[in-house]
Amino acid sequence: MEFLEAREQTVLTAQREDLKQLMQKLLGEGMDSRSVARKLSALRQFYRYLLLDKLIAHDPTLDIDSPKQWKVLPKALSEEEVGALMEAPSKRGGDGGGGTKVAQSPFAQALALRDRAIVEVLYAAAMRVSEVVTVRVEDTKLDAGYMLVRGKGDKERMVPLGGPAQRALAAYLKSARPRLAGGKSAPELFLARGGHALTRERIWMIVELASRAAGRHASPHMLRHSAATHMVSHGADLRTVQTVLGHADIGTTQIYTHVALERLQTVYKDHHPRAKARARQTRTLKDESR
Repeated sequence: MEFLEAREQTVLTAQREDLKQLMQKLLGEGMDSRSVARKLSALRQFYRYLLLDKLIAHDPTLDIDSPKQWKVLPKALSEEEVGALMEAPSKRGGDGGGGTKVAQSPFAQALALRDRAIVEVLYAAAMRVSEVVTVRVEDTKLDAGYMLVRGKGDKERMVPLGGPAQRALAAYLKSARPRLAGGKSAPELFLARGGHALTRERIWMIVELASRAAGRHASPHMLRHSAATHMVSHGADLRTVQTVLGHADIGTTQIYTHVALERLQTVYKDHHPRAKARARQTRTLKDESR
């Protein structure tokens, strides 16, 4: 309103050009493009309300493009941090404080095996929490080394399981799940005590406890992003990563492009003869300048 008053306008008389100038002013003052986009979104809702209440005849926010935003790569764990996190569920509850080893109860052992299998699957298959909650025993094909996952929009995809995840799942299915099921028949792969399906919140707690023991805060979504980041850094193409993650649009997967670009630059420097020649020339020029 203050901006419009300076232009001798009100919120009811503002034109499209007025709002475009407001966006430009905010960007010019150094406001982050994401913040400006949020303000534009709020104005769109406000003017939609005014239009529905017939206080204005047209919506001045129509055809105003949101500021271009850099897509921010979600936080990811290092490969060493992932390794430490994977070991944490097995160790938790195995000591009585101060490093003194105590015997685990059968239920504690079952829970440790379940939690280890969950964190292994979250990372190995890059699954969403909702997918882990709903995955069924019949979807797990350990002999073939993959799992059938139902993602957003009930779309199915097959995701491979690495050796550690397969072993963790085999141990869970053999020794832990029957104890947790308590004689009940349940389709879900991962169960709480009494044969009940796990909740999303419980899986977040499992990962939080494991990450705390490993010394680095992490969430299930961080494990998913870590898996994608590590795949790209080891040479996986974006189409493969898109398939594993279950992204409908490869544009969503392209947030990992910068990882691929870093690897591309490294490979280029190591293998392209002109890159090496350029590096030698740069060192020669520096030596001559001395």
